Amino acid sequence: MNKAARVLFALDATASREATWDVASQLQDEMFSAAHDLGGLDIKFCYFRGFGEFFASEWHRDGSALRAQMRKIRCAAGATQIHRVFNHAIDENRKQKLKALVFVGDAMEENLDTLAELAGKLGLLNVPIFMFQEGADPLVQTAFKNLARLSGGAYSAFDLGSANEIRILLGAVAVYAAGGLKALTRHCAGASGSLKLLEQQLGK
Repeated sequence: MNKAARVLFALDATASREATWDVASQLQDEMFSAAHDLGGLDIKFCYFRGFGEFFASEWHRDGSALRAQMRKIRCAAGATQIHRVFNHAIDENRKQKLKALVFVGDAMEENLDTLAELAGKLGLLNVPIFMFQEGADPLVQTAFKNLARLSGGAYSAFDLGSANEIRILLGAVAVYAAGGLKALTRHCAGASGSLKLLEQQLGK
């Protein structure tokens, strides 16, 4: 079996995400397929919800197994725990190199300085964070953009009407994780819009 790039795929599973959870649970399919020809991906799925609940799966290379696991999850009211996602990424990177952290969420209810410090640590470890914001809350947008920038990653927003767009973007993340910036540049040749912006953010 070829050595695959390792990507941590994290989701906010608090109550505000319930309407789009089924959409989010399908997004990783594009990541698996886009990375297949570049050696594939190993993906670990994690989420937070409720009162301090945090879950992390085993590593998966089989997209169907991961998808089946995600379909069992139900959202529950609670505050965000993005710091636990970042800390988990740091811990996983100690065990074996991570190529990227992908986070999908719509809120940020934590101390931004604390999150920024963790994002900076991930940047020093060469683990870029890809922050995908559901909705258009301007405070969340500012926070997510800063966290992505501090880690050397990238930011993009989406809503229910742009599920296909985020699939394309996650496919680009997979290409980047599996093949690096050169592979992403080839993948984005002739692209425009948010895909081109993602490439430009990573190329800085």
